[in-house]
Amino acid sequence: MYKYDRYDQEMVDARVAEFRDQVRRRLDGSLTEDQFRPLRLQNGLYLQLHAYMLRVAVPYGTLSSAQMRMLGDIADKYDRGYGHFTTRQNIQYNWIKLEDTPDILADLASVEMHAIQTSGNCIRNISSDQYAGAAADEIVDPRPYAELLRQWSSFHPEFLTLPRKFKIAVIASETDRAAMKLHDIGIRLVRNDAGEIGARFYVGGGMGRTPMIAPLIRDFVPLDQLITYAEACLRVYNRYGRRDNKYKARIKILVHELGREEYTRQVEEEFAHLLTQGIEPPIAELERIKLYFTDPAFEAGLPDDLDLSDPDFRLWVERNTQAHRQPGYAIATVSLKPVGGIPGDASADQIRLMADLARDYSFDELRVTHAQNIVYPHVRKADLYTLWRKLDEAGLGTANLDRIGDIIACPGLDYCSLANARSIPVAQRISELFAAPEKQAAIGELKLKISGCINACGHHHAGHIGILGVDRKGVENYQLLLGGSEGADTSLGTITGPGFDEAGIVNAVEKATEVYLANKQGEERFLDTYHRIGMAPFKEALYG
Repeated sequence: MYKYDRYDQEMVDARVAEFRDQVRRRLDGSLTEDQFRPLRLQNGLYLQLHAYMLRVAVPYGTLSSAQMRMLGDIADKYDRGYGHFTTRQNIQYNWIKLEDTPDILADLASVEMHAIQTSGNCIRNISSDQYAGAAADEIVDPRPYAELLRQWSSFHPEFLTLPRKFKIAVIASETDRAAMKLHDIGIRLVRNDAGEIGARFYVGGGMGRTPMIAPLIRDFVPLDQLITYAEACLRVYNRYGRRDNKYKARIKILVHELGREEYTRQVEEEFAHLLTQGIEPPIAELERIKLYFTDPAFEAGLPDDLDLSDPDFRLWVERNTQAHRQPGYAIATVSLKPVGGIPGDASADQIRLMADLARDYSFDELRVTHAQNIVYPHVRKADLYTLWRKLDEAGLGTANLDRIGDIIACPGLDYCSLANARSIPVAQRISELFAAPEKQAAIGELKLKISGCINACGHHHAGHIGILGVDRKGVENYQLLLGGSEGADTSLGTITGPGFDEAGIVNAVEKATEVYLANKQGEERFLDTYHRIGMAPFKEALYG
C-alpha cells in the first residue's frame, strides 16, 4: 500500500497545525461559527444533532494494521468507544468534542491519515474496488491510478470551491463493486484492441434528490493522459456548474441539461487545450506509485482444499469469501452487520482485533467497502478457519454478505441534522426478521439499502430493495423502492407507491420477499425476478 513521502507528511502536519490555531480561535471567541464553519468542513468536521462528527479519509478503502489500530484507539480516547464505517470507504466518529479535534488529527497524521477533503465542495475521497489487487477478474490493480488521482486532487487550487461536492471511483474489472456509474466521474480501466490499458470515463452519475446513471463520455483515454482528461471534465463543470441553487449544482445536472454530446464536445475541446499545457504528471510518477502496490510475498504451491466439516464455517466460506487470483489464497469479508446491530458500526476492541488479524493473516492489509464492511484481501486458505473463529468470538463472524441481512444504512435521524427519519431502527428490525440462516438462504442475493433523507447516503436508489425515510407533516414515513442496482447492471429503483410507518415498512419488505419467492424461476435473484414480472405483483401484495 502507498506510503507517505516527505511532501505528503509535511502537507498533513501543516494542516494539523493550521487547524489547531483555528480551533483555538473558535474556542476563545475570535472566530464566529459562521467564520469557522468553512474551516472545519475543510477538515471533515461536521456539527450534527448532538455533537461534532469527524469523517476520516481512507483513500480507496486501503488500511494497514497500524492505521486500523489507531482508528480503534481514537474511538476509545475521543468518542464513545466505536466508529462508523461509511459508504464512501471512510470512517466517522459521532461524539467528538471540538477541543479534541486537533489532537485527533495529529494522532491520524502519525499513521499517515487525515480528514482533509472529506467534506466541502471539493473532490472527496477517491473510492475503488475493495478487492483491488486480489480479484481474479481484474485486468490491473486500480489503486495506483486512484492514488495518482488522490495526489492530483489534494489541495488542487482550482477545485477546492466547486459548485458542489465531487466523487470519483476507479475500477479495473467488468464486475462493478464500487457503484462506479453512480459517481460524478466513474473510471473503468480497460484494454483496447491493441492490448493497451487505458481509462473509460463515465461522467454525471449520482444519487440524492435527482438520481442519475453516468453516461459514457469517452471509451478510451491513454494512461499518460488520465489526469489531463479528468481535469478537462472538472474544468467544464467548474465553469458552468450551478452555484445559485445547491439542488441543481451537481455535475449530473450539468451533463443532463447540456446533453451528453455537448458536454463531451466541451470536454474534448478543453482536453485538447490542456494537452498543449503539459499538466500531466510524468509517467515516472505513476511508476513510482506502482512500486507501493506490488504483490505481497505469496507462497507458491499452497493447497486449495478446505475442511468444511463445521457447518457454520462452511456457510461463512460460501457467503463471505471470494476467489483470489493466487492459488491457495482467498478474499475474506468481515460483516459489520450482526443480527440486530447497527450497520457499519464497530467497537474499539473490534477495530483493534481486526487490525491484529490483518497483521497475522492478511499481509498487514485491510479494506473498507462501500457496503460498510471490512475485507482481508490476501488470506491463506489454510488460515481461514482460525481467522473465522477469532472473528466469530468477537461478534464479527456473521455469514450474510450480499444477503438481506447485509443492510447498508446511513446514521439517519439518530445522528444526522439533515435526516428526516431514522434508519438504524428500521435496519435492526429487518435484520432480526430475517435472522434465520435458512430464510436468507431461500432468498439468496438481495441488497437492501436504507437512507434517512433524500441525500441518499444509504444508496437507497441502488438497492434491490431500497427504503427512503421522509417527513410527512412531522411524522416519519418510509417509501419502498424496488429494482435498483449498483453493479454492472446499474439501475435506479422505482417507488412502489404510498409510504409506510416504521412497522409498516418492515412488513412491506417481508411481503416483497414473499412475492419474489412465489414467482422466482430457477436460480433467479430477487432483481432478476423483479425485472421479469414487473412491479404489478408487488404492488398488489403491498396495497391490495
